[in-house]
Amino acid sequence: MAASSSSSSPAAASAPFAAPGPHRRPGLALRPSPPTPPSSSLSCCRASPAAAAVSSVSATAAPNRGPRGMGLRCRASEGAAAAARKEAPLKVMISGAPASGKGTQCRMIVEKYGLVHISTGDLLRAEVSSGTEIGKKAKEYMDNGMLVPDQVVTDMVVSRLSQPDVRERGWLLDGYPRSYAQAQSLESMKIRPDIFIVLEVPDDILIDRCVGRRLDPETGKIYHIKNFPPENDEVSARLVTRSDDTFEKVKSRLETYKQNSEAVIPTYSDLLNQEFRGIPTRLNNIPHSREIRKYFYNEVLVATRHAVEDKKTRLQIDINIPELNPEMDVYRIGTLMELVRELSLSFADDGKRVKVCVQGSMGQGAFAGIPLQLAGTRKILEIMDWGEYGAKGTFINFGAVGASEVDKEDDMFILIAPQNAVGNCIIDDMKAMTDAAGDRPVILVNPRLKDMPGSSGVMQTMGRDMRLKYAASFETCYSFRLLFYAGSFYPIMGALRMAYPNKYEIYRRVDEPNGQERYVLLEEFVEKPTPDEITNAFRPRKNENEKSASGFCKG
Repeated sequence: MAASSSSSSPAAASAPFAAPGPHRRPGLALRPSPPTPPSSSLSCCRASPAAAAVSSVSATAAPNRGPRGMGLRCRASEGAAAAARKEAPLKVMISGAPASGKGTQCRMIVEKYGLVHISTGDLLRAEVSSGTEIGKKAKEYMDNGMLVPDQVVTDMVVSRLSQPDVRERGWLLDGYPRSYAQAQSLESMKIRPDIFIVLEVPDDILIDRCVGRRLDPETGKIYHIKNFPPENDEVSARLVTRSDDTFEKVKSRLETYKQNSEAVIPTYSDLLNQEFRGIPTRLNNIPHSREIRKYFYNEVLVATRHAVEDKKTRLQIDINIPELNPEMDVYRIGTLMELVRELSLSFADDGKRVKVCVQGSMGQGAFAGIPLQLAGTRKILEIMDWGEYGAKGTFINFGAVGASEVDKEDDMFILIAPQNAVGNCIIDDMKAMTDAAGDRPVILVNPRLKDMPGSSGVMQTMGRDMRLKYAASFETCYSFRLLFYAGSFYPIMGALRMAYPNKYEIYRRVDEPNGQERYVLLEEFVEKPTPDEITNAFRPRKNENEKSASGFCKG
């Protein structure tokens, strides 16, 4: 049974997400646009490779767009938005278990939004060190081996929140409140966040991260025996396990965190919007539900924005769910166009001028034309709904692939599925275009740049190494592929995913007794894994010296 033969009823098409399924996404996917009403929700992001759910309030992961168009604000309301931001700086609370990636998230949020990071641990040490009245009270309890009372901690936090830098820039409250009493104290003083983030990661992943963690006592560097092993045997020999990284102590810390979290969340339940975001299930059901498509659009959007923000200029997106896999007869050009529109409008919303490019006709005579999967693409772009704010023709323009398409007012370029055709090579035009673009981002969406036969029926050999080297110069910012047994498209065995700046992750699809399915994280790789490495992730070798034949292919 192939993917193309799978159809679904409306109920089946609304495929649920596998929850709690591992999910990772770096940083907060919000833009500090004008303050939004409490009814809107943010799809918050995870730093961990296995965060299954994130809770959030009062913001949006992308501009709030209606069913037609994207509700793009662009620069038309930039002045009003800026004024609103100055009047109401962002206020964020974040909560996460040990090893959930909370520290990484806090750094990224602070860097992006300029908030004042307030950690109660750091604050407590600073108050004690400075000898303030609150610090003296806290020190008395600490010296006697007692927990600092809720009221003392709350007074310390409130004092910090009242300082000028916090009032001007906004705040990120890290790990506080930790009890119902602390939350209620803040409520009584009308101190509430705009956004409440909960990083949720399965216990087994958290335990593995902590128990596998190792410390180099000479350098202070942290390693992980599986995810980040030491560079050599000399370093490995001197690694030690921290005293609080034993299985029993980690379990105890997790239980304490859960109790605290369960006590705090009810205070913000009127604001809370929890979304489970593991890998979507039933991906062989065609057509994909709107929920599944939006999931992948947002994944691509967040990863690409992070890469662009990190000054990456040559990027590529490889996403091969069935509707975006041209090797399947369920390929849908409309899904590709929706993805490109979402990506383009997101950057246009930041005031970027985006040129969306589709390669034109190549070759002559019998070899003239463009690849079949791109036929009609330019026309579709022209008639698509690009929102109510005049994005098309101002912030978003269309062009072909080539140096002549690069205008000085363009800020970035999105190339739709650039590919070689029989007898023709698009890479020369692409290279001329990227040379003309200079340090402006060029983003390839589902490129297919392998060498095709020339007009003589043989592979083009002249300059092949240089072409392949150029194609490899684009850094992948998002990749998703389903994994099947070689030579088939059914059943789905698992998935390979990477979202910048994170590692490649291999998942196994698991059938549940109730007829449902879920995806389980097997292994992570810094570089894209080879077919043998993918196979070994599913069937670990007993002997490291054994060779394992590849049994999986990427869909």
